[in-house]
Amino acid sequence: MLLIEEKYRSVAQSFLSSGTCPRCVLRFCCVAFPGPYRLPYQDLVCELQKCLNASNDNNSGFPPSKKLRLEVTNDCEHEGESEAVKNPQAEMENDSQFTRTCNLCLGILQHLCDSQFINKIFQKINSAGFEFKDFVFSMSLPAQLSVREHSAWLEAKQEMGKQGHCLDKADVVQLKEAYKWIIHPLISDELGVPAESKSLFEVSVMFAHTETDGDCHFLATVCKDCFKPTKTKPNVFTRMAVAKALDKIKEEDFRVNVSFPPSSPQTTCDVVELQCSHASVFVAGRYNKYSRNLSQTPWIIDGERKMESSVEELITEHLIAVFKADSFNFSSSGREDVDVRTLGKGRPFAVEIINPHKVQLTVEDMRELQQKINTSDKIKVRDLQIVTREAVGHMKEGEEEKTKSYSALIWTEKSVQEEELELLNQIQELNILQKTPLRVLHRRPLASRPRMIHTMKTEYVDEHHYFHYIKEFAHGDFGRTNPNIGSIMKTTADILELDVESVDVDWPPALDN
Repeated sequence: MLLIEEKYRSVAQSFLSSGTCPRCVLRFCCVAFPGPYRLPYQDLVCELQKCLNASNDNNSGFPPSKKLRLEVTNDCEHEGESEAVKNPQAEMENDSQFTRTCNLCLGILQHLCDSQFINKIFQKINSAGFEFKDFVFSMSLPAQLSVREHSAWLEAKQEMGKQGHCLDKADVVQLKEAYKWIIHPLISDELGVPAESKSLFEVSVMFAHTETDGDCHFLATVCKDCFKPTKTKPNVFTRMAVAKALDKIKEEDFRVNVSFPPSSPQTTCDVVELQCSHASVFVAGRYNKYSRNLSQTPWIIDGERKMESSVEELITEHLIAVFKADSFNFSSSGREDVDVRTLGKGRPFAVEIINPHKVQLTVEDMRELQQKINTSDKIKVRDLQIVTREAVGHMKEGEEEKTKSYSALIWTEKSVQEEELELLNQIQELNILQKTPLRVLHRRPLASRPRMIHTMKTEYVDEHHYFHYIKEFAHGDFGRTNPNIGSIMKTTADILELDVESVDVDWPPALDN
């Protein structure tokens, strides 16, 4: 089959003679199918070498030595020596045009998708110890590549224009796409799993090329507003910023600063980072807290730990161990104070397991994990399960609307008779206004929030003690919550013990465990 369309012949000839590698020639000749890119590099070089040196079939108007006629199969498994060239090595060694580093891809499509580099990827994946059923491959390219490719596109567009043809930038095959066409089947065959664009397991490579870093610096003068340093990104020449500037710059201004062909570098791109990672896994459940000396999250003030442990730590230490994760994020539907118990069906919580190496857990595995957590006498969890990222949002959706039930042992300064408590029992749908409690003012903005007491029930203990609920509603928080038990009963009131009896959020789904 004819690999390159007739209308692109002059572009191919121009690029080949300027230090561009055969695979980049294919890209700018808009060869948009994987087969040719997957040919062994030396075979592709030899085919082009043979065509360039051909002296017959001169029908296109090019001198015989510059005639390009390339016929190859679209066979992804093509291997071995090209039949067209029986002794390719001698020719290649005598022709630096094909051995020097490509001026467009900076060697990425020449030397960084060969068997030696693939072996590095395999070793990295195997040593990382991840569980996965498929993979996605990603790559980060040097920003200056965009400048070189923009220059090449302008040249190709101009060459095509001489023949009355147009070349849109979107028609050029992107380097990332061509690279993945080559590397995906090689990795997939070795691992025995497919490449999927939405895979949770990612293999990523970051390329850099110090030699050509200065290629894009002129853009900061021509398009100043595109390059603004930030605290997190002091290097203004990011790939996004360069792309933005290239979209904005006028063609004549670009040509003044950049000529074609770009210089051929002495070095190939460096691999500065080769990483494997897995997307987060989310685990949800409900917890009960039975200790009055346990914070929800680690309580550390000025670097000093105030509590031996926390609900978060008692749950996540087992999760991290089983999932073999790097870290986690813990969240819950509200929180209770150190001295408050959480009873009933418990409080919903979710844990984001970051970069887990083990992910293939069965329902039985989750039951065993729940049992491990429940060996503690301070907390218990239930309904432990793996959920989606989207499902975690349901826990927060009803944060302001959810109802909660409390029970509290309340002390009053004045003696209260049992019949006086009927005044409280009769109150329903009572609106109160609560300023941010003093106990949480250090981590919440100051605001007044309306709250509603739906129902109340009291249980008389003695003339100074009875059971009731809601912390600030009981003692008034120095007048910050109105009305309150003290103002209604016309006395000073305080809480001695408080329990959360229920958090009425129907999430996560209850399990039969």
